[in-house]
Amino acid sequence: MSYFLYFTFAAVLGTLITPLIKRAAVKTGTLDIPSSARKIHKQPVPLLGGLALFLSLVLSLLLYLQFGRPDFNIVPLKFFLAIIYGGLVLMVGGALDDKYNLPPKILWLFPAVASLIVVWSGIGVGITQLSNPFGGPIRIAHDFQFLIFNFQLSAVLMWFWMMGMIFTTKFLDGLDGLCSGIGLIGSLTMFALSLTAKVNQPITATLAIIFAGALLGYLFYAFNPASIFLGETGSTFIGFMLGVLSIISGAKIATALLVMGIPILDVAWVIVRRLYYRTSPFRADRQHLHFRLMDIGLSHRQTVLALYAISALFGFTAVFLQSFGKLIALILLICVMLVTAISVVMLYKKQHPHIPDLFESVKPPVDQNR
Repeated sequence: MSYFLYFTFAAVLGTLITPLIKRAAVKTGTLDIPSSARKIHKQPVPLLGGLALFLSLVLSLLLYLQFGRPDFNIVPLKFFLAIIYGGLVLMVGGALDDKYNLPPKILWLFPAVASLIVVWSGIGVGITQLSNPFGGPIRIAHDFQFLIFNFQLSAVLMWFWMMGMIFTTKFLDGLDGLCSGIGLIGSLTMFALSLTAKVNQPITATLAIIFAGALLGYLFYAFNPASIFLGETGSTFIGFMLGVLSIISGAKIATALLVMGIPILDVAWVIVRRLYYRTSPFRADRQHLHFRLMDIGLSHRQTVLALYAISALFGFTAVFLQSFGKLIALILLICVMLVTAISVVMLYKKQHPHIPDLFESVKPPVDQNR
């Protein structure tokens, strides 16, 4: 089967399964209730959107394993199983949170276990060197003693990378279609990169295009005004899949950083700010860049489309860049983020001179959803 057929199959599944998940969420009362000022929607909206993504991807993946006949010498079967089992852990934890609003001290365990499953499967652990934009490769030692455990250093790094990607998309999920749309851009970027002559990884390309199809099918219902939200199931699963795609069969971490650069920098800033105000880094508020862009006058859709454009620009540019070019692009991305943040602060203070700004805001309210 061609890439187009896998993409279409996953997209069709996404469009068919998502309404079923919506009805199940309504029937079980798994809804996002607009109970705080941070909530933009006015009416209860079904959650569990990530379950539709997961089912669409898994069914498409099983089709690929049955008829695509991937070379397990290149990507062993246990890697595919790690994606399924890790995703299943996130579905269980996410569904429980969507329904019962779990405390953050418990909620982080599910991403941690899902990331461990990926590491134990060996995805990315075989990476022994990283690209060096200034010369030869940076080599990673094979046997590295980490505390009392005999892990490879690459395994430890991959676990932290997976956790970082999961929590980036988790915190990104604040506007209709924002997280799923940037996830779609990221998966398409990984697909294009996997097809280049330098990378040439058909299996990774197939995984990426399947995930892109599932996201597109779901996005029909998630773009503003959304009729279903990703919830914890989806916001964590998107980061999980982007993390896997960026490390499987060779590191594409630099490309992932460019696609997710603005969200990663935004999350880093918000976490530092929350720690400064001595609040939990997992406690939600309206200090994210996407909320601030709306505060200065951009509409919901304009904000989402602007962030789509930035991610697409840097992501697809990275497909054609060598290591040094990606480093320059990453530095440029940081500059874009800084200029954007400063501009937003200045405009916000000009429009609201008597309201605390981005840097002076009061402690954020308790809110663990979206």
